[in-house]
Amino acid sequence: SGRAALPGVFLLALVAATAAAGALLVPATAPDGEPVAVDATATISVTGVPQDGPLPGVTTTAAPGLPGGPLPTGTPLPGGTYPTGPVVGPASTGRPADALAAWALRASAVTGIPAVAMQAYGYAELVVAETHRGCQLSWTTLAAIGYVESRHGSANGATLKSTGRAEPEIIGDPLDGQDGRSRILDTDRGQLDRDTVYDRAIGPMQFIPSTWQAVGADADNDGRKDPHDIDDAALAAGNYLCEGGRNMTIPGDWWGAILSYNDVRRYAQAVFDKADEYGRLSRT
Repeated sequence: SGRAALPGVFLLALVAATAAAGALLVPATAPDGEPVAVDATATISVTGVPQDGPLPGVTTTAAPGLPGGPLPTGTPLPGGTYPTGPVVGPASTGRPADALAAWALRASAVTGIPAVAMQAYGYAELVVAETHRGCQLSWTTLAAIGYVESRHGSANGATLKSTGRAEPEIIGDPLDGQDGRSRILDTDRGQLDRDTVYDRAIGPMQFIPSTWQAVGADADNDGRKDPHDIDDAALAAGNYLCEGGRNMTIPGDWWGAILSYNDVRRYAQAVFDKADEYGRLSRT
């Protein structure tokens, strides 16, 4: 209804936030990591990352993050607590991310990101800012991953509903080791990806089932952790990227986080380029 708009100062800060800013040099190698999603077209996994250049979203100065302290009034955390453990208690009505509706509409207009996805990315940044205070993850990085993985929940003819759920569900090709895909045998008995032989990447952020089982979140407080819901998936991605005490304003940590999501340089570069684009567009 528009009455859920956040205070003007906070909205300006959120629109100004970009993918993390930091120093100009990145390490020559990045640590190995289990892929969250797999690039079906990739044939080579490399460890090298760009040797210079700022982090995405940075123009001439470091981009400010969101203000510290508690979340603004009207932006409740799922379940009233930080989503670091299992879902507890009855579900409430409405998406907490709806508190970002006014900001999301404005950001959507300049970035081309669907408003429902913008709400999810922005809300995930807010929650992660409270649960992983040293991470400093920005919505632009999450949005870039969402674009590269599923075009913000529109891959395979899917559409993001007003609830944040992608329908029909986005389920990738079997991870059977063919055509450049990794080979990952079934880990969930087909409960999430409907395949009892191999795992498949699922949802708008394309998690593999074993990773979802480890980091899945209930961001919309509907009582379930749903990888096909952009709210849950974006927050889970934020939790995953911030694991191990990463600081996303440090180039090595940023590149390491993205390569841990998918250890393919071409993939990481695509995420970098899109996050940088969103950072520049959101400043206009």
